[in-house]
Parts: sequence; C-alpha cells; structure tokens
Amino acid sequence: MELNKYIDHTNLNAYATVDDIKKLCDEAIKYKFASVCVHPYYVSFASNYLKKTSISVCAVVGFPLGMNKSMTKEYEAIAAIEDGADEIDMVINIGALKNKDYDYVKQEIEAIRDAIDGKTLKVIIETCYLTEDEIVKMTEICNETFVQFIKTSTGFGTRGASLDDLSIINKHKNELLEIKASGGIKTFKDASSFIEAGATRLGTSSSVQIMKEDN
Repeated sequence: MELNKYIDHTNLNAYATVDDIKKLCDEAIKYKFASVCVHPYYVSFASNYLKKTSISVCAVVGFPLGMNKSMTKEYEAIAAIEDGADEIDMVINIGALKNKDYDYVKQEIEAIRDAIDGKTLKVIIETCYLTEDEIVKMTEICNETFVQFIKTSTGFGTRGASLDDLSIINKHKNELLEIKASGGIKTFKDASSFIEAGATRLGTSSSVQIMKEDN
C-alpha cells in the first residue's frame, strides 16, 4: 500500500502563514502526497509552488459551515479553479438537508460541479451532525450528481470521520463514488483502518507523522 498516494496533506488553520503553506508544499513534495488542501487565499501560491510537480491543489469552498448561498459557493469554486486549484472540497448546506430541502442540496452540488469544468469535486457532508438516514440521503444525492467523492468531515465539527460513517456510505454508494475520510486521522493505524474500510483519500494534517510511523 502506497499510503502517501491516499493523502490530502492539509493546513486549514485560521492562522496559517505563507511560511506554513510553503512547509506544507515542501512536505507534500518530499512524501509525494496526492494533494495539498488549503484555503482559497493560498491556492494561487500553492499552485505556483507545485506547478512542476504532480501534486494537486485542493481548495475548500463554503468552509467550514456550508451555510453560504449557492451563488457564493459557486463563485468561490470558480475563483479557486482560476487560481490553479485541481480539486474542490465543498461543504453542503447542512441546514437545507435538515429541512429536507433535498432539491436545494442537489442543485447546489450540480451548480458547483458544472462550474468547475470537470475538476474533481468532493462533497463534505459533516457526518457528526447527521443522522444515519441523513448520511444515507447524502450518499444517494452524491450518487445522483456523479461527483467524484463524498467526504465525511471538515475537521472543524464535533468529531471527525468514523468507521461507522464509512460503513453506512459503503452500503449505499454506487461503484463510481469514492470516499474521502477526514478529521481526527492522526496515526498510521487510523489511516490504515480507514483505507481498509474503503476510503480512497484521507484528509489529515498529521500526514508526516503518519508516514514516519509507516517506515
């Protein structure tokens, strides 16, 4: 298992400096991670820094609460792609889901998917706030909208990913939909457990420590 290829090396701290993002990119180069995941403010810097590498740049949208209007998220996603992002991790409108306004949730995802011109879209559903039925519903919506990934968590909720989350998603996802587990993945054991449970991407800020444990 080439663990590095599963990892979105992440720094979404509110106080992250350009030196922190440079360090993130240098670590991604050293370990050949799948991507770096950053706030939109740093997408241009990360994209330029990594332009001669195969490492993708992932930008978060509607982060971390997801309660922006759809047009705001769409604009944010387009701006991130224009700045060089290869992947977009968007937070759903959790309130709309709780309201059972499924058309709104689906249409928002479709609008962002269509706006980013074929780039990878990961839909963050923030499982810590959802019932099992809501996780099932979001998995079905992700199937229907043909996005590449369903992502468990922002890392800013009351908890991160759990193996129970992945079990629910796996029971209801189609063959095309991939799972990104994120939040609270801090050790090699954590990472291995989520991969064994079906995750094909991991979001973590503990990537370097995980790789050191792997050696």
